[in-house]
Amino acid sequence: MNLDPRPSVIDERLKNVRRIIAVTGWKGGIGKSVTACALALLLAKKGYKTGLFDLDFAGASDHLILGAKGLFPKEEKGLEPPLLEGIKFMSVVFFSENKAVPLRGANVSDAIIELLAITQWGDLDFLVLDMPPGINDAALDVMRFARKAEVLAVTTPSLIARDVLARSLELYRGLKVPVLGVVENMSEGGKAKGAAAVIRRDSGLEKALGRPAALLKTAFSADLGRALKPLGLS
Repeated sequence: MNLDPRPSVIDERLKNVRRIIAVTGWKGGIGKSVTACALALLLAKKGYKTGLFDLDFAGASDHLILGAKGLFPKEEKGLEPPLLEGIKFMSVVFFSENKAVPLRGANVSDAIIELLAITQWGDLDFLVLDMPPGINDAALDVMRFARKAEVLAVTTPSLIARDVLARSLELYRGLKVPVLGVVENMSEGGKAKGAAAVIRRDSGLEKALGRPAALLKTAFSADLGRALKPLGLS
């Protein structure tokens, strides 16, 4: 008999979140985390109540992309995410002291479920999830417990990245998880077949990391911003 109360608690935590966008990628270095951060900033700038949750235990980096310093959740019948640039921001890095987390398999899943259960999001229009990489137990557990989640997939023009993407999307669709679309990052021009949006290679992106205002002014964010309507996010 499963006596774990956390699934019902997670439902309660997320009941006032209208849409959950799971930003997902299956290869390292494709821009998944930058996409998640820029998406949250763009939605908040449009006036939407927005949250961002970095669930990548292996390589949490949203705090670096957003320049988050000196932040920590408040404890009030759970954890209340701190505000950053108008975004409610939660990250596994708050509890790891910016060190690698020595968890494997079921322990990673258990930690993610615990964070989902104790985080108080309140009333949100959008909750952006920076997903664990790949399709493993941790990623599948997020989709299982955050049942309203819609997948936004990030890839690059690489043949390998596209092939892994196609196989992974087929699995998600088989699980009946809604797929918003595919964002092709670092494009050299022209929309790839099957991509809902294309983000051109931006040589100035690296210099903007750590500065949210500068990140919003990049060509990367401009391209992503133009994709919001085709993706149904505006």
